[in-house]
Amino acid sequence: MGIFELLLLAVGLAMDAFAVSICKGLSVRKATVKQSMICGIWFGAFQALMPLIGYLVGSRFEQWISAVAPWVAFILLSLIGINMIREAFSPDEDAKPDFGFRAMLPMAVATSIDALAVGITFVAVPVRAFPGSQLQNTVLAVLLIGAVTFVISALGVRIGNLFGSRYRAGSEVMGGTILIFIGLNSLIGSLDKSGAMNDSDTVFGMLIPLLGTVLGAASVYAGRKKLSERLRPVLAGASAGIMFSISVWGLLEPAARGFGSSGLGTLAPVFFSFCAGVLLQYLLDHLIPHTHALVDFTEGPESSLKTQTKVMLSELIHHVPEGIALGAVYAGYFMETDWISAPTALILAVAIAVQNFPEALFVSLPVLEKGTGRGKAFLMGVISGVPVPLMGVVTLLISVLFPAVLPYIMSVAGGAMIYTTIEEIPQMSAEKDNDNGTLSFVICFALVMLMILLRR
Repeated sequence: MGIFELLLLAVGLAMDAFAVSICKGLSVRKATVKQSMICGIWFGAFQALMPLIGYLVGSRFEQWISAVAPWVAFILLSLIGINMIREAFSPDEDAKPDFGFRAMLPMAVATSIDALAVGITFVAVPVRAFPGSQLQNTVLAVLLIGAVTFVISALGVRIGNLFGSRYRAGSEVMGGTILIFIGLNSLIGSLDKSGAMNDSDTVFGMLIPLLGTVLGAASVYAGRKKLSERLRPVLAGASAGIMFSISVWGLLEPAARGFGSSGLGTLAPVFFSFCAGVLLQYLLDHLIPHTHALVDFTEGPESSLKTQTKVMLSELIHHVPEGIALGAVYAGYFMETDWISAPTALILAVAIAVQNFPEALFVSLPVLEKGTGRGKAFLMGVISGVPVPLMGVVTLLISVLFPAVLPYIMSVAGGAMIYTTIEEIPQMSAEKDNDNGTLSFVICFALVMLMILLRR
């Protein structure tokens, strides 16, 4: 392994530390040079120490390290992420950011523990950066890894602070979510023997819909606290049209082809799975208290939850079938089925992202209108979209491990999404003139249908 390969390796290893440094910067009102240096030193030192330990212990503990490291990273990052999200709800806006030993040690360990395995590979693939002994070359390698991580981590704090200094509460929940996702991705990658979660296209596709949610929730910072009466039905119609088209052309129609037979042999499983999806969404609607903000209607059992929380739950439970749909379609793409193509998977991910924009907006703006702060309104909008990537990952792994269930899962998701869509349609007719909402529904339905059929 030469110097160029070492540089590439160092940058790759530093990415987790970079992401966590950004999250640290998000939680700071004004990052100082000292705080950036502290993060750089902690992450750089541990990113250098772990490969050295791995090299010294050799391959004797390789199996143990490979089994335990992902779990340690997942537990530590999840705990830190959950704490960041909890602090976003804290009324103490001036809480002093913690860059001390107790705060930084778990982060440094969590982001570097996977590098133990890299040190073990130095035994099998020796470093040859300059003329010298193997130990000397290895020491140079770990110092280079530490230096690169130091620079990237210190830079990450500053980048995160550019955003977090203005939008504290929303930034903290985003940072906490990122940390949990990093830990979850590390754990799933180690448990997934199929390799699905190691595919960059798949991971990227899982995150596209969350981008639409974040942008929609960020509308609270645009200066307006209320949607115009004319725009409400248009956005509701667009969202419903996209969901309906995805359900029909992206889920039910491919699922029918996925069963591979004709007549009753195809219709029966699609029909009963579709009904199961409707039943699933019906139960969620009746078991979880939630409020449809635009029509001011509450469903589910009586609860002492605040109206703002019920508004968030309304969109959260409606995102569950979207996540199932996303995971199922990307599973079909990953398994290279002849009835789901790569363009179709990407189109569906983008379509869900576009549809998630108004749905997050339907959470954040009504919550803001009821007197909630902008940061908390933003984070509640973001949280409403979290089920999409999480359910997507779970569905993807189940489908890849048990390929026969894929068309069933797609039919279930189609039924659940159609139920949700029809339930939301009254929002389009909340006004006397609902023609704009209807036209928006039809146009968006046709556009998604056209894109899917053209790319088949």
